[in-house]
Amino acid sequence: MVFDGIRMVQVTLTEPAAAKLKELIAKHGTVEDSFLRVYVAGGGCSGMSYGLALDDKVQEGDQVVQDNGVKVVIDDTSAQYLDGSTVDYRETVAGSGFLIQNPNNWSTCGCGKSFNPKGEGAPDAHEGHHHEHAHTA
Repeated sequence: MVFDGIRMVQVTLTEPAAAKLKELIAKHGTVEDSFLRVYVAGGGCSGMSYGLALDDKVQEGDQVVQDNGVKVVIDDTSAQYLDGSTVDYRETVAGSGFLIQNPNNWSTCGCGKSFNPKGEGAPDAHEGHHHEHAHTA
């Protein structure tokens, strides 16, 4: 989305993710002064990895979006990789956690926390990193 010549990132929180985040935020502050920071860092099995953290400071260049009553903050560099993503929270018998579903991925790794963005070239198929699945963060 472009607003007044500035590209605005779009990130969606599912209702389960928002509910869990509100629960976690309540332990450390309020939804008015605390938010979810979503970011991308270099490294991981496929070249890049996701990060999630609770934060209470907006930095210069951060983009702030709000969905389902929770503020999400993304730094300008990460925004290009996360635009259009959905943050979900799932509880299963195997465990629980936040997942990032990202339409900008070329491939993901079996570890669930790293990805190779579109346009970066496919990883070596012999490494087994060519399948698609959700990302646990």
